[in-house]
Amino acid sequence: MSSVFPGMGMIRHWTHQLLRFGWLQARCCAFAVALIGGIAVSGLLPELPVARYDLVLIYGILLAVLARKLGWDSARDTAVIAGCHLIGLLFELVKVRMGSWSYPEEALTKVAGVPLYGGFLYAAVGSYVCRAWHLFELRLDGYRPRMMAALAGAVYLNFFSHHWLPDLRWALAALLLCATAGTWVRYQVGARHYRMPLALSFVLIGFFLWVAENAATYAGAWSYPDQLTGWQPVSVAKFGAWALLISVTFVLAAGQRRAAPRLS
Repeated sequence: MSSVFPGMGMIRHWTHQLLRFGWLQARCCAFAVALIGGIAVSGLLPELPVARYDLVLIYGILLAVLARKLGWDSARDTAVIAGCHLIGLLFELVKVRMGSWSYPEEALTKVAGVPLYGGFLYAAVGSYVCRAWHLFELRLDGYRPRMMAALAGAVYLNFFSHHWLPDLRWALAALLLCATAGTWVRYQVGARHYRMPLALSFVLIGFFLWVAENAATYAGAWSYPDQLTGWQPVSVAKFGAWALLISVTFVLAAGQRRAAPRLS
């Protein structure tokens, strides 16, 4: 058949690679999908023995324990994911205080209007990055750890400070482009090796996080002010915010691996 249609072999190859890539991505997203799925199901249950936010917290903890037991996460990964949870929880405390979004339901495990499960949404992003590092056998070429750490910290702080000071996200985006210039992420799908610019990976992950945020708000994980009277799609501006914020998670994950072999 391939001799009659010379391009068929190439089509089959790329189709197979695309399916394999999609399957690896699905495995990377397992924790996030399970978390958002659990939140969605909790919203459909007619009566709960405890507040829904409290139940989701218990569910998130069980998911994290299960991921560790199944070998999805190493001890190094668990440290990154826990760090993402704590950083995310601080982020939520400030943002909810400033009225950026809210958690309207009551719960025992709410602190200053933020349920403790809120940090799991950022932990899920950390889980994705860590799983991708393993499953795609990620390698970095031309990575600038100190510069990236400084910029990621500035990005994180700007999401707080822009409530009182000028918003520097566009300037920080430009600096991130400069810092990632010449930095390549090498990854493997099957026996084939590929690469993409680190900046492009941030944009792609940011887009899919924006899609996931639409799903999470629809499931009732939290609500933006314009969603309190009925669900509305999340602003496209959040896509850019996620593309910047993913740098924080990436720097944490890369920092944990600097002492490991094969990170160039």
